[in-house]
Amino acid sequence: MSRRAVVVGAGLAGMLAAAVLANAGVAEVVVLDRDELPDGPRQRRGLPQGRHAHLLMPGGLTAMEEIVPGASLRGRLLAAGAHEVPLGSGMLARSPEGWLRRWRRPGPVMLTCTRALVDWTVRAAVLEQTAVEVRRAAVVGLTGSSGRVRGVRVSGPGGEEDLDADLVVDASGRGTRIIPWLDGLGLSGVRTRTVDSGLVNASRVYRVPAGAERFPLTVVHADPYVSRPGRSAMVMPIEGDRWLVSCGGTRGGEPPADPEGFLRYTLGLPDPIVGRLISGAEPLTDVHLSRSTSNVRHYLDKVRDWPEGLVVLGDALGTFNPAYGQGMSVAAFGARVLGQELDRAGGLDAPGLARRVLRGAARPVDAAWAMAVGQDVLYPGTRGGGRPGIADRAATAYTRRMTRAATGSLAAASAIWDVTSMRTPPTRLFHPSAVLAALAGPPLPLLTGPPLTPGEREVLDGLDRTGA
Repeated sequence: MSRRAVVVGAGLAGMLAAAVLANAGVAEVVVLDRDELPDGPRQRRGLPQGRHAHLLMPGGLTAMEEIVPGASLRGRLLAAGAHEVPLGSGMLARSPEGWLRRWRRPGPVMLTCTRALVDWTVRAAVLEQTAVEVRRAAVVGLTGSSGRVRGVRVSGPGGEEDLDADLVVDASGRGTRIIPWLDGLGLSGVRTRTVDSGLVNASRVYRVPAGAERFPLTVVHADPYVSRPGRSAMVMPIEGDRWLVSCGGTRGGEPPADPEGFLRYTLGLPDPIVGRLISGAEPLTDVHLSRSTSNVRHYLDKVRDWPEGLVVLGDALGTFNPAYGQGMSVAAFGARVLGQELDRAGGLDAPGLARRVLRGAARPVDAAWAMAVGQDVLYPGTRGGGRPGIADRAATAYTRRMTRAATGSLAAASAIWDVTSMRTPPTRLFHPSAVLAALAGPPLPLLTGPPLTPGEREVLDGLDRTGA
């Protein structure tokens, strides 16, 4: 097998790619990251979205456990305090079409915890089970030619030096420098598209109040259909007996950073349940804002003469509005494609390997992109979206009808769970049973409020300090 692979970025996509390479028999796998990585589940500078809500969907977790076999990532996360949340029964969710019911059927189960815990758990498992080496270094460019990448150029205290590699994987995330790096090799003209709704995320951590330990994840979704800025909020259980409360607002509806304004924002949503909950909870942090939220797609898979020896995965290939909870799963799917293509190729120097990985990794990116951008273009002030065409309007109308059906139809709700959980592609929404459910509409009446149990209602009323 080949001698050395270099992975740029020690985040989730990078560590999963490194595990794939090590398991494929690559003799030396080196991961480079400019950050000093924490020795535990703590926030790091190079992950601007790390302080906000992240959902680990079942499809993404399955892919991660395939990549790091024997590590029991689910077991590790749960032992560290992550929570299991069944999509069908474990959430209070207000959609743009009304409150969703909680069914006896639990549906797919996602995990909730901090992003720092996910990254730390995956990184620790990979380093335990493989001979992957992580080094702190800043990559400033690629070496080689437009036909084959031969390694990376690294900047250090002593100046710049080259690190040779049979394969380079750019998993450096939203801040990737892949376009100028390719320019340095003489490859230009890569098409990039940005769709920016102006989303601002604001998050704060609270201590879970006594008696509220089993209160379900609660979310008020943004409404893209009312020609007003999208505004949303979520109360998500995380490790350490804490709630992570994240608000999101598109251009013109941004949440504020001051504590009083943060609470007012949650109370001003179409339902004030998030504000009522947190009004009686103890805050543990300040409010943290993030504006690095646009959808960005680098169409590297469309480059006609792609160089051998270079693969791009994760956010470096495409990033999405984080409100849709897709990023971690898409990173895992891309790493899994790398493993599948390595198995077929038998070595890093197989002709066309890099292009096949890139095209395979682009498929889940495109599916996530379509879902995110299809909603974001509807918000006022979105930049780069263009005017929706006939097909876009038809897809929006169908999605809205399916969501409305899901408020009172198990068949429609199940289809949405399957797609949201990233276990199936969006084509699941066009399965005959789903189409029939959408056309029939909800057989049960719309709920007039959140589907709380008597015990949950008592908890909510006991916490409420707002009078709402």
